[in-house]
Amino acid sequence: MTRTPGRSRRSPHTAAAALTALSALLLTTLPGCGIASTGPVPAGEQASGIQQPGTDARSVRLYFADPHGIRAVSRPADRPLSPQKALDLLLEGPTSAERKRGLISQVPPMAGRLTATTANGAVDIIIPFAISSSEGLDVTAVSQIACTAAHAEAPGARPATQVDIRIHENNIRSPSPWTIRCAPNGYARPVTS
Repeated sequence: MTRTPGRSRRSPHTAAAALTALSALLLTTLPGCGIASTGPVPAGEQASGIQQPGTDARSVRLYFADPHGIRAVSRPADRPLSPQKALDLLLEGPTSAERKRGLISQVPPMAGRLTATTANGAVDIIIPFAISSSEGLDVTAVSQIACTAAHAEAPGARPATQVDIRIHENNIRSPSPWTIRCAPNGYARPVTS
């Protein structure tokens, strides 16, 4: 029999044994990759933002502004808040974390109290001055107020975009207030007859 130089002759049993040894070597060294197993390692606060299964999520939605327009912010709450409670939070302004994200309020400090009462599918908001006065509210401020009130708990179980926000000026409950609604984009829009 002639042999080709440089080639050795192996039996099938020797090749199988070599393959088995190589497989065993790979199986014992590759899975570890040099990383020792450890238990849980503390790495900061627990994840947040996702409701735990079986819990009842409560939050209040407030509307603030940034250079790009109106922005909704959800804050945790123990229970659904009335429009008055939600507006009280809005008037306190953004939290420090919200301010760090660039959020501001266009609702100016008010010399009187901004009050909100609810009716079936509507919220009456009494503003302590005339909207068009020097203390007035711009479109962004009106939108912040209207959308915050619309997303609070109001009787009638209407979607927030269908809640009538009736604006009364000068601390007077008007027989003909102007009515607006919160549009899906967070801006107030007039209700047309």
